Amino acid sequence: MALSRLQCVSLIGLEAVLIEVEVDVATSDKLTLVIVGLPDTAVRESKDRVLTAVKNSGFTLGSIYSTVNLAPGDLKKEGVLYDLPIALGLMRSSGLLKEHINLTDYLIVGELSLSGHLRPLAGALAIAMLARAQGKKGVLLPACNADEAALVQDIDIYGIADLQEAAQFVREPAKFTPTKTKIDAFGNAQEPLVDFSAIKGQLHAKRSFEIAAAGGHNLIMSGPPGCGKTLMAKALPSIMPPMNIQEALEVTRIHSIAGLLSEKQTLLTQRPFRKPHHTISYAGLIGGGSNPRPGEISLAHHGILFLDELPEFSRSVLEVLRQPLEDRKVTISRAHGNFTFPTNIMFVAAMNPCPCGYLGHPDKACKDSPLQIQRYQNKLSGPLLDRIDIKVDVDSITRYSDLLQQPPSESSNKIQQRVINARQVQHQRFQSSKTNAELSAADLKLHCTLKSSGWRLLQNAMDAMHFSARACDRILRVARTIADLALYQEIQDEHILESLGLMNASLTANQTKSRG
Repeated sequence: MALSRLQCVSLIGLEAVLIEVEVDVATSDKLTLVIVGLPDTAVRESKDRVLTAVKNSGFTLGSIYSTVNLAPGDLKKEGVLYDLPIALGLMRSSGLLKEHINLTDYLIVGELSLSGHLRPLAGALAIAMLARAQGKKGVLLPACNADEAALVQDIDIYGIADLQEAAQFVREPAKFTPTKTKIDAFGNAQEPLVDFSAIKGQLHAKRSFEIAAAGGHNLIMSGPPGCGKTLMAKALPSIMPPMNIQEALEVTRIHSIAGLLSEKQTLLTQRPFRKPHHTISYAGLIGGGSNPRPGEISLAHHGILFLDELPEFSRSVLEVLRQPLEDRKVTISRAHGNFTFPTNIMFVAAMNPCPCGYLGHPDKACKDSPLQIQRYQNKLSGPLLDRIDIKVDVDSITRYSDLLQQPPSESSNKIQQRVINARQVQHQRFQSSKTNAELSAADLKLHCTLKSSGWRLLQNAMDAMHFSARACDRILRVARTIADLALYQEIQDEHILESLGLMNASLTANQTKSRG
């Protein structure tokens, strides 16, 4: 009988935290296993899974009294990652397993089935990152998660099928070969679900989407039902620039911890597109829970968060977006610490101009009263709209002959190439992957110089529309992106004029009235 020490992890927020598993065994008149160290229900139930898995794997523990301590003791342990290290610790302390490795040199994680097989787990990428940061030799984890974990370089990843194979690794590690993951196909283009060539007309709206994609700007559309708002939002991923490897790893890590990766997915190479329903809670949107999990806004990190029928969302839910959209991160406070989730997203929203949707429609009369329209539009606060760079009206095409007369639309590939060129200009300017949407006040002074005529245009617009200082900055950011698309070093007057046009007359006017 001996004391065994192994290393495991606990997933807290988006981070993996090192946990030491101590297993002590003493003789007894019956088989008893006690787990201490603030275990939750799932961890306490692991003793039954572990004992049954050990027996069904062909090992006999006999009559022992075993105490398992999960350290540090003041951190609540949740989940099912501790089954495999507890089982190996029991077998070693009982004399059933003589190791030829130092068990503390490895991170060992996995949930056991009653037969002893290992089930898939969440957060394999974060676990491998922790192992490398802690200087471990390797990671033992379920075989189905080995490819994902092997994306982390300079650490040996061993995929284990069951408890018997794990015991064999401890006895004869030289017989096992670390898993290697190839990412040669990273960045390969995939056929878009919706191509911009399939969208007839709406040249002004499509131009707005191109500018938004080029500068990473938030965008809101207003228009009647059936005018193509949702279709254009779904086509937006097809013109976004490809992710680089660092962005792909960040996105994969978040989705892995959230348990959203399928067994066949190793690395997410396409920018996420999240479209939550309007009944979502604020915790579902920005994250939450006793052990905080990422919400939809973090699952859309480096991608797109699309809220359709925006005024149908609860106002309290919409208001929690203000800080994440401004800071590009959200911090959730709990009794045992603060948890920060990244929210570097493009926010895209769509709404009708009124409850019935036909305010200003050329052929259909609006059935709503002025009070109903005002209440509907006032669901969007001025501070929230101030964080949206581009506001665009989408017109309805009401006649089939108008569709036939539309010129052929550009494909997503052509638009995407212009977007990529504009992003490269920004990356060279900032010497980083920062976009124009992230320009600070100091950056605006340095990179958004105007001619005297441009300043006069901006001043006249602010005086006429009563724009806020934040709105003025927004106009400059969008104008900088328009200039980058045209490959101009200096912002021209026409770029300012187009940026002002993207403020959207209807939404901006309503916002100004509410301030007055």
